[in-house]
Amino acid sequence: MQFLLASIVAGPLLGAAAALLPAPPGLKGKSPDQAVLRHGVTVTGAILLATLVLAAGFDHDHPSRMQATTDISWIRALDVRIHLGVDGISLPLLVLTALLCFLCALHSYFKPPAGPAPKAFVALLLVLESGTLATFAVLDLVLFFLAFETVLIPMYFLIARWGGEGRRAAATKFVLYTLLGSVVMLLGLLLIGVKSGTFDMVALATDNGRGLTASVQVIAVLAIGIGLAVKTPMWPLHSWLPDAHTAAPTVGSVLLAGVLLKMGTYGFVRIVLPIAPDGMRTFAPYLAAFAVAGIVYGSLACLALARPGAKGDLKRLIAYSSVGHMGFVLLGIASMTPTGVNGALFANVAHGLVTGLLFFLVGAVKDRYGTADLDTLAGATGAALYGRAPRLGALLAFAAVASLGLPGLAGFWGEMLALFGAFDPAEGLSRPAFLTFTAIGAFGTLLTAAYLLIVVRRVCMGGPRPAGETPIPDVQGYEFAAWTPLVALTVLAGLWPAVLLGLTDPAVQKLLAGGTQ
Repeated sequence: MQFLLASIVAGPLLGAAAALLPAPPGLKGKSPDQAVLRHGVTVTGAILLATLVLAAGFDHDHPSRMQATTDISWIRALDVRIHLGVDGISLPLLVLTALLCFLCALHSYFKPPAGPAPKAFVALLLVLESGTLATFAVLDLVLFFLAFETVLIPMYFLIARWGGEGRRAAATKFVLYTLLGSVVMLLGLLLIGVKSGTFDMVALATDNGRGLTASVQVIAVLAIGIGLAVKTPMWPLHSWLPDAHTAAPTVGSVLLAGVLLKMGTYGFVRIVLPIAPDGMRTFAPYLAAFAVAGIVYGSLACLALARPGAKGDLKRLIAYSSVGHMGFVLLGIASMTPTGVNGALFANVAHGLVTGLLFFLVGAVKDRYGTADLDTLAGATGAALYGRAPRLGALLAFAAVASLGLPGLAGFWGEMLALFGAFDPAEGLSRPAFLTFTAIGAFGTLLTAAYLLIVVRRVCMGGPRPAGETPIPDVQGYEFAAWTPLVALTVLAGLWPAVLLGLTDPAVQKLLAGGTQ
């Protein structure tokens, strides 16, 4: 098991290099393009299988302990090490990343991306997977920054080359926002490393900020927090997200929402909370305030897009919904309590499953109708998916109610635990302020339900199909294969939350206690 995690992180990079090579004649199939897309499915499938083996071999009795570790000296002068490990916090995110990348590769094989150079598309997808997996696995601050930045370039090209209208402007905005945030974050990471004498995240978490002065912690949290908040994205640093989602191809939107946004919130939990707790305590009320502002803002933006006559784009609406959902994640983290942080981690995974499914479904609707414009879809007799494509309509309604937090589905537990954590925040935080934030967040759940139900009514319901109208295809076989795991896991996590909480809670308890447990 020692080198399995390292193989999982490095495997997609090797696969990306192989994707750019000419395919052997016997493997080309009908065309070289088909061969390279099949290569993407094979590599991502192998990585998913290896990740499941890692999860099966994980010591579930000690999820707070780093397992499958690799620790090799890399840059001796700076004491930078290739240090990898997995615990109960990072394991669910590794599995989620491997699963979504495999499903995206499978989707792309049966419905190739519109645009040139499938070789480049597959290679970029694999580089993106490697960078994301590395972000959740590395235990060195310098390596974390490098992995964090690795995903920017492949996502830029996925949007700029294979996206829709306005793709170049959206891709440029995405890179500029995240790069500027990352520059500030790098300064904070270097400040911690220089002042503490190590970049090792495990040693820093165990020290729990005792080797850093309060002023250093405040500056570090401010700098690192800005970079993480851009990637999350936290209101008001979110404006790159709707444009990127609207322009991105379907698989780009799935990966952007499903795994890339999690990198920011993961950084708050893995780095900011345990390494600079005093600095985090200073900024926690402000983080919570921005979080609930994002919850309400995202919901109001979705309501504005959903109303008749607004010409709202369905992909843009789901993107704005992510601003609200990630607000609950940030609210849980800001509470600095085990309940709140566990809720944040649960909401992270639930959002990846549900919103990934939503973007797959919206992409399917757009493919069938040629548009994601809500007014067009709801015009005349409406898209009326219940009557025209009943399975597609049922899945869209399912994903919507999962996203609004219906009890019994994955979206419920994360938001509830985040609100519970904010209701009784950590010692030293203002309870009246956090009670206010809890009330605003709870109000945001009502707004979320309102806009999602409006979307279901406008897209799924409508008049009967006029005589002579060409029928639209219902869920295809490859779509069923790509979406079923997300549906099943959404139900499983909703009915059996201990699957996730049993992993995260011991690790969170140890992290907040400074590794003393």
